[in-house]
Amino acid sequence: MIRIHVEISDDDNTLIEEALERMNQSEANTHGRLDLPRLAAMLLEDVALAVRRPGSWEGAHMIQVLESHGYPVG
Repeated sequence: MIRIHVEISDDDNTLIEEALERMNQSEANTHGRLDLPRLAAMLLEDVALAVRRPGSWEGAHMIQVLESHGYPVG
């Protein structure tokens, strides 16, 4: 297991916290209540799925996100 340090702006953090509040209102989810570290871990797991299982829903959608930023995965 690795630990990472990520810097984001205060403005982005405020918006992410707002999004987390909204997301945590749902009980129908795959990872339970999310906080910033759990959200980051979930998204990084989806990047791994883009390589491990590119045809999976999560992997395929993450490939689309990454490629829209100019980062080809496949």
